[in-house]
Amino acid sequence: MTNSTQKTPEQTPVDQLSFADALNELEGIVSALEGNDLELEDSLARYERGVALLRALQGRLATAQQKIDVLHGQLQPEPTDEERDTTLS
Repeated sequence: MTNSTQKTPEQTPVDQLSFADALNELEGIVSALEGNDLELEDSLARYERGVALLRALQGRLATAQQKIDVLHGQLQPEPTDEERDTTLS
């Protein structure tokens, strides 16, 4: 007997999915839509879910890029006095 409270991927809120799970679900949606075997209503529902997944994934990537930029900035050495003062050359 299966647990009736367990959610399928399509029922799980996007923000509760891992990045990998969201990407896998999006890839499955794209494959299903490309197959042209879905009814109109199902196609629209999957497209809507796909848009939500895509937005969430893009947001996570943007956040990760911001963190990388901050960390990269922390790794940059402080410029020397000669590098700061270009009027002496």
